[in-house]
Amino acid sequence: MTGSNNADPTLHIVVMGVCGCGKSTVGALLAREVGGAFLDGDELHPAANVAKMAASIPLDDGDREPWLREVGRRLLSSDRPLVIACSALKRSYRDLIRSAAPQTLFVHLHGTRELLADRMASRPGHFMPLSLLDSQLAILEPLGSDEPGIQLDIAQAPAWIAKEASAWVTAEPFTTASGIFGS
Repeated sequence: MTGSNNADPTLHIVVMGVCGCGKSTVGALLAREVGGAFLDGDELHPAANVAKMAASIPLDDGDREPWLREVGRRLLSSDRPLVIACSALKRSYRDLIRSAAPQTLFVHLHGTRELLADRMASRPGHFMPLSLLDSQLAILEPLGSDEPGIQLDIAQAPAWIAKEASAWVTAEPFTTASGIFGS
């Protein structure tokens, strides 16, 4: 469905996972697959959050709340399909996003700590230091069976992951507590 002309304008997707999993790369590819726009959630962080992370200080829930609310607001206000790369590590974070944009689907990029560390070490100049990987892994809560999402292995090529995610998000309607949505 690459570059679909009949893209569902209400398609809201968060590509989630810990630092180094490829959220931005896969998210941009997925946006093309579904005929939508891509936004890197890192661009939505307040400057104070970026400074904390750059100083190897993990964000707490209070730091993340305004950022997650902005992610939800951006999804809700989009008049075309939108894919946002956002860690969304805890269920409460995903719930906060869904409180603004209830039809949000989640694509969880998952991989081994070794692969994640290798990827982080190979991206010089990024504000997120390798030292924060373990803090993110420690708070990561996998998608619940009642959350509309899919987990994909980052050992696969990003293009393959994006195609799998696209096939999943466009295949079936999804049922949540707020009703049925999807294609």
